[in-house]
Amino acid sequence: MPDLIHLPLLAAVSANSGESVSLAFLILTILVAVAFDFTNGFHDTANAIATSVSTRVLSPRVAIVMAAFLNFLGAFISTQVAKTIGTDVAEPSALTPIAVMAALLAAIVWNLLTWYVGLPSSSSHALIGGLVGAAVIASPLHFGALKLDGIMKIVLSLILSPAIGLVIAYALGIALLWIFRTTSPHHVTSISRWLQRVSAAFVAFSHGSNDAQKTMGVITAAIISYEAATTATAQSFVVPTWVIALSATAMALGTSFGGWRIIRTMGMRMVKMRPVDGFAAQTAAASVILAASHIGLPVSTTHVIAGSVMGVGARQRLSAVRWGVAGNMVVAWILTGPITAIIAAVFCLVLQMVKL
Repeated sequence: MPDLIHLPLLAAVSANSGESVSLAFLILTILVAVAFDFTNGFHDTANAIATSVSTRVLSPRVAIVMAAFLNFLGAFISTQVAKTIGTDVAEPSALTPIAVMAALLAAIVWNLLTWYVGLPSSSSHALIGGLVGAAVIASPLHFGALKLDGIMKIVLSLILSPAIGLVIAYALGIALLWIFRTTSPHHVTSISRWLQRVSAAFVAFSHGSNDAQKTMGVITAAIISYEAATTATAQSFVVPTWVIALSATAMALGTSFGGWRIIRTMGMRMVKMRPVDGFAAQTAAASVILAASHIGLPVSTTHVIAGSVMGVGARQRLSAVRWGVAGNMVVAWILTGPITAIIAAVFCLVLQMVKL
């Protein structure tokens, strides 16, 4: 790849004035991607720590520091999800810096709106919906630029992963009841508090392994599109090391700010949990997320955690789950993709009109 990939971004300077404008916009797009990664971090902090905070296993401050550190480490384990985001949603030519910018702006707007009202929506849905809407506008092929097989694969992974988390958490909850059947409640609580600390760390690590890669994917797609336009040569999809480090750092910084409104919804309003329940929910969710990262499937940490929380609640009894709260979340999940696609399409049209 050209110097833009191998050298620090700010050291890449073009001698051609027309190319400099494109390079400046590419740099701006990368900065917006970092902003999205930051909002993803604080928006999804609750996913890793809400159950631990609500069961009082970890203090909020300790939980956030731990989650930030492990989010950072998790981002380095793979780039398979980044490749899926960058190559399976639309044709590479459609994911121009303008299209990526529009998708990111739409996802940021949606993240901030749902964070403000305390609704655990999906950053993954928001970004993918934004990419679809922006690609349709940015490409002369319009809907023909979309890779329907790839989009269907991603949609199925987003839909099925919370259901799988629910089933695993339900089964694990039953297994723990059987394992601790002769243990006193006091000892069960004491043991499960330590276990939940481990599972909280597992969730934070798995979150970094999947969510940070989505930002890596869009940054790399934008760079490849820029290089193809300015050098007229095709580039292979390889995530530069500096993009991995940048995405990991932004995710960790965002996580360190926390998301207290969503923590209350995820950890306190949906199901009342004990430490043993929190351990079951977190272990189930982290297992699903890490497995998805391994095979390159983007999943929503929010969805998977929520499904797992509902699984442990349903194991107690169906009425233990506050289905009204869960229902509002599902509605937000369904609306996220279409709404962010529309917002991204509008942003893309505006950016094209001002000829950035």
